[in-house]
Amino acid sequence: MKPYNIQKAPFVVPTTDGKIIKEHVGLATDGNQNLSIAHMVAPPGWQEPFQTPEFDEYTFIINGKKQFIINGEKIILEAGQSIKINKNTRVQYSNPFAEPCTYLAICTPAFSMDLVNREAP
Repeated sequence: MKPYNIQKAPFVVPTTDGKIIKEHVGLATDGNQNLSIAHMVAPPGWQEPFQTPEFDEYTFIINGKKQFIINGEKIILEAGQSIKINKNTRVQYSNPFAEPCTYLAICTPAFSMDLVNREAP
């Protein structure tokens, strides 16, 4: 067995909102419960409901812009910027801009719908 694993076929999470999610490491891809790494593309106009995740989430913007509303504060990140949002923090993610936003999302422990705690829209 090799001491590394190359991910050539990430798990593509089915979505209904136009967002592209390719999980390279995590529960859906390899069963990793401690960490998830996903390559995301949020289309213009995309928005998620508010949520209070039970995991820390790190986001690195590759291109475009992404808006965060964290405990009522609006934050906009651009390409080359990153943010860590601590677990148990109420947040809403969106892309109200004209261009798609490509970014990496890293969650510890791994992203799980059971831990995201999304509010009803």
